[in-house]
Amino acid sequence: MKLVEQMLSGDNLALSRLISQAENESSQVPEIMKLISPHLGQAHRIGVTGPPGAGKSTLVDRLTVLMRKKDLKVGIVAVDPTSPFSGGAVLGDRIRMQQHYLDDGVFIRSMATRGSMGGLPQTASSVIKLLDASGRDVILVETVGVGQSEVDIMEKTDTVIVIQCPESGDAVQTMKAGLFEIADIFVVNKSDHPDADKLLRDIQAMLNLREPDWWDIPVVATEAVNDVGVEELYRQVQLHYRALCETGQLAKRRRSQHRSDFIKTVQHRLTHNLLSAIEEDGQLRSYIDLVEKGELDPYSAADEILSSGRLLADWLSRQSS
Repeated sequence: MKLVEQMLSGDNLALSRLISQAENESSQVPEIMKLISPHLGQAHRIGVTGPPGAGKSTLVDRLTVLMRKKDLKVGIVAVDPTSPFSGGAVLGDRIRMQQHYLDDGVFIRSMATRGSMGGLPQTASSVIKLLDASGRDVILVETVGVGQSEVDIMEKTDTVIVIQCPESGDAVQTMKAGLFEIADIFVVNKSDHPDADKLLRDIQAMLNLREPDWWDIPVVATEAVNDVGVEELYRQVQLHYRALCETGQLAKRRRSQHRSDFIKTVQHRLTHNLLSAIEEDGQLRSYIDLVEKGELDPYSAADEILSSGRLLADWLSRQSS
């Protein structure tokens, strides 16, 4: 495929077009993923997550500056809420990173969540792979900031930075769910706030309750807007990646990510085929009518459809013939 060849040779326009195909779930995506598969696995994938207003975009911007000083090629996936009108990204994080606009060493893509509740859209995995195959040294993935349900980032990246700020409320409420479990590095941003020290102590106290592991999770204080503490954060990112490689955890995480990616791909395709079958096949659609009329409960309808593989097999056979 010509676009893939152009992207692999460093063409950012080809990369942008391939990403658009991935976002739109083009029929070409499976073939694109096959072609780029041998070129994956070289980039350090860094997830940046936390509640809205914590300063994620500003920290991503500051980290990018440090990485470019080391001549690293950076890819940025910035996920924003979905516009109810266009279906696109509402905020457009590229606006906050204007200084990198003309830098060929930085590729920024804003994505809409498109209904995903895990902080990343369904198509984010394909976009990250394309950036990886394009020769980026580092890929920064900034989630939308939906709060405690942003566990998707762990399945897509190697290092997860969880950002909190004193304005986000009670630390226990903020950290008690998914964010606490997925963090490799904690950041307390806006550390000039009067309550920042208390938040730092609260997070450290919770970390002290953890069982010893291969990596001691650090807590870094930053003031992103003033570029304070960002060098220390980047140092911890580098230390974490080195530890991942030396302990074998990177290979372990990548295997887990591949497994998750495979299962989700199968689920996505099965769901799509099933919904298409129910929509297009009269016999299958009759179950919807029965459920709508209250003559059959949803569980019994689902059991009948799934237990009788013949119905789906017949529909799939007709589609392939």
